[in-house]
Amino acid sequence: MLGQSHAVSGALIFAATASFLPEALLGKELRPGEILVGTLLCAGAALLPDLDHHDATPAHLLGPLSRGLCRLVGKLSGGHRHATHSLLFVALVSGGTWWGVTRLGDGFTLGVTFFLLALAARALHLHPPGHGLTAWVTSVGLAGVGTATVAAWFDGIAGWLPYTVGLGALTHLLGDCLTRQGAPLLWPYRRRFEVVLIRRTGSRRETRFFVPLMTVATFGALWFTAFAPRFAMS
Repeated sequence: MLGQSHAVSGALIFAATASFLPEALLGKELRPGEILVGTLLCAGAALLPDLDHHDATPAHLLGPLSRGLCRLVGKLSGGHRHATHSLLFVALVSGGTWWGVTRLGDGFTLGVTFFLLALAARALHLHPPGHGLTAWVTSVGLAGVGTATVAAWFDGIAGWLPYTVGLGALTHLLGDCLTRQGAPLLWPYRRRFEVVLIRRTGSRRETRFFVPLMTVATFGALWFTAFAPRFAMS
């Protein structure tokens, strides 16, 4: 699946489950504003498994630096769609985020927030076309504004950020299971799980059907979980 598809699917899953899943798993009811922020963060987190690919969305975030990092991750993880596309990876990124927000505090929390928002901006094409300086400045600028907003208004984000990171990464794996080659969910066990609905990355079925459908569904979910409660209170 394309980066945009993964980002939109992450946003959809978070928005659709925001009214009950955080409360069931964390004992926390998210406020409307937190749901909106979490939807964007989960869109960014849905790109994390592709840190193993030198030409995926994360690789374009910081130019040669991010491409070099993704090449290194790819080599260490066994190549694209290997270790980073497993449930073990989901556990590691969510557990690592929990450790960071618990032990390292606000600096780590805001750093992860900035990174995920920048990934979301790139994947959702909230910038001018291409991978040039203008696109980079726009993505970084939007992520900076979003992070500053979180720092000023969302003091409880550390309590649910690990959940959001894990949910986004898990959504990516489930999306890749809908394509050929699937995903090795139980890595290092090599079996790949797949139910092929998308035969080719970037196909018309993906870009002209699944992405628009998921986008509309995301806004519909946000209406019921974030916007409707606000109108009901006014």
